Amino acid sequence: MSEFAFELELCAHLESRREGIVARQLGGSVADPGGRILDVLCVEPGPEFEDRVAITSESIPDAAIESAIGTGHARYWKDAFDCHPERARSALERALEIGFFERDHAASAASSRDHVRQVARYPDWYGRIVGIENKPDLGRPGDLEAQLRTDVSLALVDEAILATESYVTRAHLHRIPEEIGVWRVHRDESDPDAELEIEVIRDPASLPVAEPGIEPLESHPGRTEIEVVSPAAKARARRKIAERAYGKGWRTYDFPACSACRPDESSGAVLPYCEWKGRVVDAAAECGPSCSGYDAAGAPDIDLDAERDRRTAWEADPGGKRRQQSGIGEFS
Repeated sequence: MSEFAFELELCAHLESRREGIVARQLGGSVADPGGRILDVLCVEPGPEFEDRVAITSESIPDAAIESAIGTGHARYWKDAFDCHPERARSALERALEIGFFERDHAASAASSRDHVRQVARYPDWYGRIVGIENKPDLGRPGDLEAQLRTDVSLALVDEAILATESYVTRAHLHRIPEEIGVWRVHRDESDPDAELEIEVIRDPASLPVAEPGIEPLESHPGRTEIEVVSPAAKARARRKIAERAYGKGWRTYDFPACSACRPDESSGAVLPYCEWKGRVVDAAAECGPSCSGYDAAGAPDIDLDAERDRRTAWEADPGGKRRQQSGIGEFS
């Protein structure tokens, strides 16, 4: 199984068996944004998950959440942000667009300044966060050990797990930090209709997310640069990653414009299956005229947001809570 197919099928499997949010390919670092990308993220629901669902289907900008704009009296927006003006403006416009902020017309008219408020208090909507590193073939580990050690030392997620299709030997386990859980993910190859199975080789340990973390940065001969990440910085990063997961999900793939590809639902989700290659394909990376099996055709008309809406608690078009419509144009 290709790494892409492995990742999509694992996401589909987890989504069908877990509550909350499943997402993929999200930043898992703090001091060096983009320095660590988590393959799969499972965000467990918190006590106010339904309140978050009701606000918007999109990710809420972190600057908007951290601003002094609340649900009570409307405030002049420039007085409510403690960040660069361009970042504040961008967060404001996005928060208005997705319905997390609304404009108070009366207050704005009275002062000749744009006043806004939150449509609802930001809820306590997420609980534990589980990061999963996919490595179908342990014979080609790449930077696997360093990546997993970063997950343990930084402790941004509550649990970290390695998912593989390979048989896991004692030698493999010795090279993997003991805090990392290990799953063997496979199906019975003799049965074409067999479901994906997860064999738990080792349970993950709970990581100290509320304590300072150590994030490795650049490595040099004989030394590695690190940064100590405070609990407050980790808490902000966890909120950002939970929000990004909520808005993004894991269905961030396309269906190729090729007659050899068809929608396949055998995994419990609609995935792009290529009859010529005999597997799920990444249209953006491996489909097109350069493929020997390519046969130009219209891409399947698949609404992945509608599928996510149908299969999960996430809603593509929630009613929202704002009292009147506000848009970007009002702040031009």
